[in-house]
Amino acid sequence: MTPDTLMTPEKIFLDGKTFIPAEQLPIPEWPCVVSERSQPTLTVKDDDLFFVTDTIGNISGCSLNDGNPSMGLFCCDTRFLNRLELQIEGRSPVLLSSTAEKGFSLSALCTNPKIDERLRAETIGIRREIVLNGALFEEIEISNYSTTTVNFELSLSFDADFVDLFEVRGYDREKRGRLLRLVEPTTEEGIVDSVSTLPKDPSTFREESLTLAYQGLDGSVMESRILFQHRQPDHFKGYTAVWQLELPSHETHKLGYRVNMLKNNQSSSTVSAAITLGQAKAAELMEEQNWVQQITRISSDKNTFNRVIERAEQDMYLLRQSFGKYKTVSAGVPWFSTLFGRDSLITASQTLMLNSQIAKETLILLATYQGKIEDEWREEEPGKILHELRLGEMARCQEIPHTPYYGTVDATPLWLMLYAEHYAWTHDQELLEQLWPNALAAMEWIDRNTKENSYLSYFRKSKRGLVNQGWKDSGDCIVDHKGELANGPIALCEVQAYVYAAKMRLAEIARMKKRLDLADRWQEEARSLKVRFNRDFWVEDQGFCALALDGDGKPVNSITSNPGHCLHLGLFTHERAYSVAERLRAPDMFNGWGIRTLSSLSPAYNPMGYHTGSVWPHDNALIAMGLRSLGLIDQALEIFQGLFDMTSRQPYQRPPELFCGYERNGDNAPVQYPVACTPQAWATGSIFQLLQMMVNLVPDAQNNCLRIIDPALPESINRLSFHNLRVGPTILDLEFERSGTTTACRVAKKRGNLRVVIEA
Repeated sequence: MTPDTLMTPEKIFLDGKTFIPAEQLPIPEWPCVVSERSQPTLTVKDDDLFFVTDTIGNISGCSLNDGNPSMGLFCCDTRFLNRLELQIEGRSPVLLSSTAEKGFSLSALCTNPKIDERLRAETIGIRREIVLNGALFEEIEISNYSTTTVNFELSLSFDADFVDLFEVRGYDREKRGRLLRLVEPTTEEGIVDSVSTLPKDPSTFREESLTLAYQGLDGSVMESRILFQHRQPDHFKGYTAVWQLELPSHETHKLGYRVNMLKNNQSSSTVSAAITLGQAKAAELMEEQNWVQQITRISSDKNTFNRVIERAEQDMYLLRQSFGKYKTVSAGVPWFSTLFGRDSLITASQTLMLNSQIAKETLILLATYQGKIEDEWREEEPGKILHELRLGEMARCQEIPHTPYYGTVDATPLWLMLYAEHYAWTHDQELLEQLWPNALAAMEWIDRNTKENSYLSYFRKSKRGLVNQGWKDSGDCIVDHKGELANGPIALCEVQAYVYAAKMRLAEIARMKKRLDLADRWQEEARSLKVRFNRDFWVEDQGFCALALDGDGKPVNSITSNPGHCLHLGLFTHERAYSVAERLRAPDMFNGWGIRTLSSLSPAYNPMGYHTGSVWPHDNALIAMGLRSLGLIDQALEIFQGLFDMTSRQPYQRPPELFCGYERNGDNAPVQYPVACTPQAWATGSIFQLLQMMVNLVPDAQNNCLRIIDPALPESINRLSFHNLRVGPTILDLEFERSGTTTACRVAKKRGNLRVVIEA
């Protein structure tokens, strides 16, 4: 609550505005058009806003199958619009074409259905453009392509339920806040609502607005304020704006509005909103251009490949999100548009060659939230890195523990790995020193949690926390070879590899800092872990690594993709690494597009299962890095080719969060997972990790050196170039060219004194 808020049982006074409970002032409703089938969607995002609509830009107020729950305008985990419906004479427009190609804007071209005898079908053109930039902007152009003047009614219906994102996702709430109505000051006739009919004389029009409001259980007042631009509505019916249009032949009218989202009369978005759509679009394009100038620009001799790379570059820009004065990548739209531990860290690691600033700000942000106390509800512990931060009403009211929530076992070692990787790319000594206390606290958390059984494991403590706390965090995915669920605490194989890598890499930094006591200790602990791991996790009769150890220390012996994460981190003995690599490429694991999360021979296999048979691009990119580290270059390139072929068949050439595990057969397209996030951070980042796998860059900025070891382009690409690649203070351009099975590298340009060593 702000200091300027006064509340009584009947009224709320907020900075000069008066609200009353919605039930005290019923308003007329405008009928919605019923959709008989599930609608495909368009998604746009800008920083902390995202917007999901059907393909004509509408969010209908009703459907026969409850519609798509993810539709709406969201900011800070709150839905500020759950209806935005354009109608012509009470009917839905007919879609001609639409796109969300730009990511922060969508456009749709529609026409009219036949309306009685007075308006023939397909005579009115309706062009919609919607842009996000701290607010939602829309401009609508209506053109008459008939030979006579036409008269018709156009309406825009709005509604806002202000539902928390977790409620949209299916979480139950015992109680909700209350919807409000904004009212004008009391007159002699009594209360006047804020959507009363406007004057008919256009010369008397002023900018009119609609306000939809809600008071949460924490007392916060949320508002969606809609301000109309260009031509004002002729009248309102409830929260529906209505225009009576008279269009001469081949004349065009323009309508528009802006939706601002407020919490306690302050903007909910961290982005300063523009005034008009044109300004919003210009601001977005300028910011995107600045981003493009800062990143490594990558291109090849193949147009399809270039489109995939360009989309990935643009999506990394779109997924960036502000948290205070820093930005990192949110995990994915629609469900995970927030700060994550594991997801943000892996994505930052994947994109170090694209822009190391992502990693820098991710490290600082997560260090800011690093655990300080013991708190079972949030699963917080000193030194622990968070899992997920939420800002909605349910978090503010402590109905969920995400304030932030710390229920992840792998984010802490992943933070340490990124800390070391970022230094290798940048030689940023200032950041290394700034975050050294955080690194020590993170390592102490690992050590405390490995004392009992020698391995880093998890077991849920919070009643609203996650049962599984690795990257496969659905409830049904930690199964043995019989398909039966394992009992905790669970020690995942890949988490032990992260711990091993963290200790080895931090030992090097400690040695550099003359902390030989720490360097020797961490190195010895890593060596000991490697010996124990290869003894305890190895399943001899399968020639494969267990997914995990269960609460009794027994191997969870299903065939999964998880051991593939260990391959490039050095935890396996040489022979066992090759055995794992070979098994992952068997037909029950590799489906032609990528490696499945779970073997198709498992009783728990489901090609549509979230973690029990699906294929994840980031999972495969990590495995490809492992294959490459073992010298299995052809096998690594096979994974690249499968993922590239899959991505090139997706809308906008954008890799999804995951796709179904069905076998690749002939010309059949990859089968989409029904509710995959798109764009999604580590799926997008996998594009850059696969490029890194191909050219095999090994930076050592501290020693002013970049090694390029045996680069290898796939047969589908002949030439690949990197412009504006940064290693330490040096900027360089690299060119790779394939001739048969050999790939040559040339330093085309260099600004700085970095030594580039090319090893074939």
